[in-house]
Amino acid sequence: MRYHWLPILVIFPVLAAAGLAVRAWFAGASVDNSEPAASGGAPPVLIPTVRFTDITQAAGIRFRHTNGAFGKKLLPETMGPGVAFLDYDGDGRQDILFVNSCFWPGHEDRRHPAPALALYRNKGDGTFEDVTASAGLAVTLYGMGVTVGDYDNDGWPDVFITAVGGNRLFHNESSLHGGRRFVDVTATAGVGGPGGWPAMTGSDFLKQEAPLNFSSSAAFLDYDGDGRLDLFVCNYVRWSPAFDLSHDYQAAGVRTYGQPRGFEGVHCFLYRNLGSGRFEDVSGRAGIRVAEPASGPVGKALGVIACDLDDDGWPDIIVANDGARNFLFHNESDGQGGRRFVEIGVAKGVAYADGGARAGMGIDWGEYRPGHGAVVIGNFADEPDTFLHLDDAYELWFSDVAATEGIAAPSRAALKFGVFFFDYDLDGRQDLLTCNGHLASEISKVQANQTYAQPVQLFWNTGARPAYVAVQVAQAGGDLFRPLVGRGCAYADINGDGYLDLVLMENGGPARLLRNEGGTGNNWIRLALEGDGENSNRSAIGAQVTVDAGGLVQRREVLSGRGYLSQCELPLTFGLGRAATVDRITIRWPGRNAGKQVLTGLEVNRVHVIRQTGE
Repeated sequence: MRYHWLPILVIFPVLAAAGLAVRAWFAGASVDNSEPAASGGAPPVLIPTVRFTDITQAAGIRFRHTNGAFGKKLLPETMGPGVAFLDYDGDGRQDILFVNSCFWPGHEDRRHPAPALALYRNKGDGTFEDVTASAGLAVTLYGMGVTVGDYDNDGWPDVFITAVGGNRLFHNESSLHGGRRFVDVTATAGVGGPGGWPAMTGSDFLKQEAPLNFSSSAAFLDYDGDGRLDLFVCNYVRWSPAFDLSHDYQAAGVRTYGQPRGFEGVHCFLYRNLGSGRFEDVSGRAGIRVAEPASGPVGKALGVIACDLDDDGWPDIIVANDGARNFLFHNESDGQGGRRFVEIGVAKGVAYADGGARAGMGIDWGEYRPGHGAVVIGNFADEPDTFLHLDDAYELWFSDVAATEGIAAPSRAALKFGVFFFDYDLDGRQDLLTCNGHLASEISKVQANQTYAQPVQLFWNTGARPAYVAVQVAQAGGDLFRPLVGRGCAYADINGDGYLDLVLMENGGPARLLRNEGGTGNNWIRLALEGDGENSNRSAIGAQVTVDAGGLVQRREVLSGRGYLSQCELPLTFGLGRAATVDRITIRWPGRNAGKQVLTGLEVNRVHVIRQTGE
C-alpha cells in the first residue's frame, strides 16, 4: 500500500504541504471495464462465455466485515479481511471461514453482538449453515488473515488466524455431540506472536505507544521435510495507536490513513513444528530476518507464497512487501543436517520492478503456460501487476513479463489486493483474478476518475501470446464486476460440478459468494490428496502433481495460504478441455522421504481421493 509521498513528507508528515502530497498519492487512471478494441490489425480474441452469479443471499451467507473505524483513521482499519475454503468436518464439501476484525477498545457498539469469526458449513444443497458457535469459533479479535493445514497429522484441518494484537491457532477436535469443533491452542503451541490485545479503553488505548503485533498473511509449509507442517507468518509494520495518530495525514480537508513509509519495518516469523502440538520460533537461525545496518528490518510483508520454485523437493518462500523490496527465500542445507533460507530476491530479479520497490499486496504462483511458471503480485493503484516469469528454474532467474503477456496496461489503474491463478473455464490453462478496492472513502473527492469501490479483474488465458486478455461483462456477467472495496478472495468448487466458484471479501462490507455457471462442456478431474502423516503431512501441502491428458501436460502444487490474507481450497482441479481420458498422473509427495506415486485409468469429471502409498 503506497501513497507516493514526496520524500520530505516522509520525514515531516505534519507539514501543510501534506494535502498536496496526498493528491499525488491519489493520482492514477480510472478502472475501465469497457470492451477492448483490437490493436495492430490482430483479430479479436474469442473469450468464452462463463458467467458468475451472486448467490450470497440464496446460499444463506450473512457475513459482514467490521473494521472498527470511528473517524480516527487507524492504519489496520483499511487492510482486512481474508477468507478460507476448507472441509472442516470431512464430508467432502468445502466450507467457508470468514475472518472478522472488531471495534477498538472503548468504541464498541453495545447495540449488537461483538463481531467474531464466522464459519459456514456447506450443506450440499446450495446453501450454507452458520455453525460458528457450535464449532467454537465465536471469537472476537482484530483479525486479518487465515491459513489452513493439518499441523498435527490427525486427519483434520486446523486453522491459523493472523490479527492485530496477537495471532491464534485453532485445533480441530471432536465435539461431545459427534461433530467437530475448534479449540484455541495458541498458548501451548507458542505461535501467538509478541504482546497481546491491550487491556485499556477509550482515550487510553489511543495513547498507547507500545507497538501491537500486526500480522497479515500466513502459510503452512514443511520447510525441513520431516512430514510436519511448519508455519510462516508475515508481519506488516511496527504499529501503535499513538504513533499512528502522531502523523497528521490529510486529504480533502480531513485526516486520511497513514502510509507504510511512515512506519518502521518488522521481521516475519518462521515457526518450526516440533510435534506434540508445539512450535519453535526459528526466524533468526533459519535466515528469514532481513535487515539493513542503518535502518533495521526491511520487510513490510502483506503476501506470501510457499512453493518449490526450482523443483529440488524443498519449498521456497516469496514475500510481497509494501513499498519495500520483495523477498525470495531459497531453501538450502544448513550444513548440519537441517535446512535454512537464503534471501536472494535482488540477485534473482524478484525484489524490484522497473528499478524500484512497488506496493505489493497479494501474491500467487502457478504454471500459466505448459512448462512455464510465474509469480503474480497485486500492486497499488497506478502500478501494474508484477508478473515474474521463471526464466531459469535451476538458477532461479526471473523477469517481469507483465507487459508482453497482456497484464500490465489493463491492471495498472486498479488497487489490487487479492490475486490468484485458477482455470475458471476448464480448458487446461490457468486464468487470473484480482480483487480490487481503494483505501479511502474520500478518494473521489480528490480525484474524480478514481473510486473507493472497484470491480474485480478477470484475465482469460488465451493459450497464445500474449497469454492474457481482460474478460468483460459480456463474457462473465455483471455480478462478478459489481464494484466492492475488495481485499481477500478465494476459490473452490462448492457444488461438485467441477467449475471453480468464488468468494470475495469487502473491507467494512458484506462478503460475496459467486457461483461459476460453467457451460463450456470441458472435462475435468479433481484430486483430493492425503499424505500418510509420517513421511508427508496429511494435508499434502507441497505435493506436486503432473497430469498428462490429450497431449497437454499440466502441473500444479498443493499450496497453503494464497493471494492476500486468504486460503483457496486444497483439492486440485485440472481442466482437461475436450480430452475425455487422463493418460497419467504423477504425484511427488512432500517431505524428504516421501517419494512419488503414479496413477492411470482415473475417470474424468469426478473427484478422486488419493491417499499416499510408496513408489
